[in-house]
Amino acid sequence: MSLQARALVTSKWLAQAVKVQGKMRILDTSWYLPKLRRHAKSEFKKRHIPGAAFFDLDQCCDKTSPLDHMLPSEKIFADYVGNLGIESDTHVVVYDSSEFGAFSAPRVWWMFRVFGHSAVSLLNGGLQNWELEGQPVSDQYVKPTPNEFKASLNRSWIKTFEDILDNLDTKKFQVVDARPTGRFRGLDPEPRDNTEPGHIPSSISVPFHSFLSPSGHFLPKEQIQAQFTRAGVDLSRPICVLCGSAVTACHVALAAHECGNLAVSVYDGGWSEWYTRAVPEHVISEGRGKHL
Repeated sequence: MSLQARALVTSKWLAQAVKVQGKMRILDTSWYLPKLRRHAKSEFKKRHIPGAAFFDLDQCCDKTSPLDHMLPSEKIFADYVGNLGIESDTHVVVYDSSEFGAFSAPRVWWMFRVFGHSAVSLLNGGLQNWELEGQPVSDQYVKPTPNEFKASLNRSWIKTFEDILDNLDTKKFQVVDARPTGRFRGLDPEPRDNTEPGHIPSSISVPFHSFLSPSGHFLPKEQIQAQFTRAGVDLSRPICVLCGSAVTACHVALAAHECGNLAVSVYDGGWSEWYTRAVPEHVISEGRGKHL
């Protein structure tokens, strides 16, 4: 496979590729909302794809930010993934162990791409389907030998609060919200304390799970395109995606990538930042909204 890897790979493909590809690194990128009380690293130690290393979203991030797992600097990302044995020509395959089939892995897929590494793929269906298809898991772990990784951040793929605020007037890009519909509408609670649900004015609701089949695989391209069309998203125009803290937003980025829109940007602060900083009239809600 070339350095421009395809976004999605199957369990069957991966099982064969690990036997013949020299420069490959599999990463378990599992992450869960704190209220679920699941400990991804502990689960990894008990059960993972053989040869995988663990990528911790809460460690590879900007720890100076009050917001959760914001993108780190180029140096922090390069050092972190270099210590996982990854070089600039390593083919990286990411997965997670969510019952959705994919939850946090698309975020890490996008992180590699935004730091200039396009040789990254997502295991379609995740660990649950890897096991369902009879592939092996292990509790053995060998620490990778550190390598040198060069990161180059593509800042055009990152949107700030100010960018989103400016876009309310300019409408240079479409804003797509990947949170579940109830949170978007303002009717279901947010998982984080001190944050009410709702949405950014003129943003479009496309819940992340709408791109996944009941089995946890990403839908075929034609069905993904239909989901975007149904929601009113124009794939030929610029798109910026968000969710609570820019994790499941990256499902939308990957889905759009599958349809040929390769340059989707992410609002990294997400709804967590918008709700905190926006004036009340910029928090659209059928529920409580934001009050001074």
